[in-house]
Amino acid sequence: MEILSARVLLRPRDPGTTLAFYRDTLDLAVARTYPGGVVFFAGSTLIEVVSHMTSDGSEFATALWLQVRDIEATQRDLASAGVSITREARTEPWGLKEMHVSDPDGRQLIFVEIPADHPLRADQRAVKPEIASRT
Repeated sequence: MEILSARVLLRPRDPGTTLAFYRDTLDLAVARTYPGGVVFFAGSTLIEVVSHMTSDGSEFATALWLQVRDIEATQRDLASAGVSITREARTEPWGLKEMHVSDPDGRQLIFVEIPADHPLRADQRAVKPEIASRT
């Protein structure tokens, strides 16, 4: 299995307070926003505040997001290694393929495959006319 990128996911009890802390107090730059969340640059990693899924303490407050090339192969590899799959791979409403496991301390690991046509992966920039005319 090859991990392509990673980020820390925070599921806050009070999204507004948490967002203000990371944005205003820590002065982290915004990598991207989406309905229900903000991703911040934090050195060589990303911190994502997922305000569309607040924590009441009964579910994860922090998770590790791990991008892989092939979610089905990753699921097979982990299952073969004896890792309990807590949620099998599936395509989420937001278009990412995700599968969940827990580490030995009970921390949720979210393995993610980004489809080729997903906005996180696809180049959304338009080709400038002057560049297109050169080809």
